[in-house]
Amino acid sequence: MGFAFGFVLFAIGITVSVALHECGHMWTAQATGMKVRRYFVGFGPKVWSFRRGETEYGVKALPLGGFCDIAGMTALDELEPEELDRAMYRQATWKRLLVMIGGILMNFLLGFLLIVLLAVAWGLPRLDSPPATQIAPAGCVAAQNPDGSAAPCTGDGPAQVAGLKRGDLVTAVDGTPIKTWDQFKARTEAATGPLTYTVRRDGQTMDIRVVPERVATYPVNPDTKVRSTTPVLVGKVGVGQDYYEPQKYNVLAALPASASFTGDMFGKTFQSLAQMPTKVVNLWHAVTGGVRDPDTPVSVYGASKIGGETAEHGMWGAFVLVLASLNFFLGAFNLLPLLPLDGGHIAVVLYEKLRNSLRGRRGLAPGAPVDYLKLLPATYVVVVIGGAYMILTVVADIVNPIKLFP
Repeated sequence: MGFAFGFVLFAIGITVSVALHECGHMWTAQATGMKVRRYFVGFGPKVWSFRRGETEYGVKALPLGGFCDIAGMTALDELEPEELDRAMYRQATWKRLLVMIGGILMNFLLGFLLIVLLAVAWGLPRLDSPPATQIAPAGCVAAQNPDGSAAPCTGDGPAQVAGLKRGDLVTAVDGTPIKTWDQFKARTEAATGPLTYTVRRDGQTMDIRVVPERVATYPVNPDTKVRSTTPVLVGKVGVGQDYYEPQKYNVLAALPASASFTGDMFGKTFQSLAQMPTKVVNLWHAVTGGVRDPDTPVSVYGASKIGGETAEHGMWGAFVLVLASLNFFLGAFNLLPLLPLDGGHIAVVLYEKLRNSLRGRRGLAPGAPVDYLKLLPATYVVVVIGGAYMILTVVADIVNPIKLFP
């Protein structure tokens, strides 16, 4: 029940985000004197609508986005005689740009408000992580049940008994240097007797002797994703990777903290956007049976699934953070100078402005509006490639989804 509720709630959050994106276009168009003929949430057959003023508002059957129909968005639009002077393509450059970036700014604003909510209600996480082998003692060592769940256990674990503390950085095991958590885990699980961890704590290096407990586990085959039915004995010391606690703020302090956090999110969002083409191979690898890279893009379905998992585990802060991240990504993605994205229309407007400025210097009249028919081949290429990429992410999210929890 918790998963289904979170899944649906996140899907609604995505729909609201897209609807507000279109509101950004609509409100800026209305504010600058353009005519908005229709504003709909969804696509396909009309379910319900009403008219207020000169605009029809409504809902369509397929909740896969939304649209805002502005009269004369391009010179190809059919216009009524009374719409001609208010056609978008005939307006001043600054007005057209404002309308185009209105939706993008709406996504950024919504993302920021969600970050403020996160800061006040649950706290802002750090976007960096502690070093890979920095540990946090977790208590007793639990054996694993055949279904992968942990069996009950009590008392202190070997790490606590040995005096290990949270924040200790393990740099070597029995004198062999380690740099990754997998190396630490492998050497610890293979141990049949005492181990010596070389630890850095408060700028000092020390050796700490730890006696792992041998417990039963049922490992998952990384290739087949099938859990073994035969138990395997491994060494455990009762530690996990260290993590940074989220920091909560009051409402006033949350604003500057959220602004700083949003700036960091922007950097990571644009970095992820730049890496999207390189993720195709990883997505294909996941679809064909390989291990799913958690850094690969997700579809709307995959994002909603992640939302459902976080809700199921009561991690509402993570739920809000994922929804905020999605809004930042939607805004950044629409900045790409490719049609039919907002960034493509922005590029056309800037091109017309630059061209007309150069013509004006030569004493020539402004040129005709850009012929969008000539741009259709490039637009189709973007649509086909984008559609194929979207299908690939959906398939990956169905056959090999990203799992936040074991």
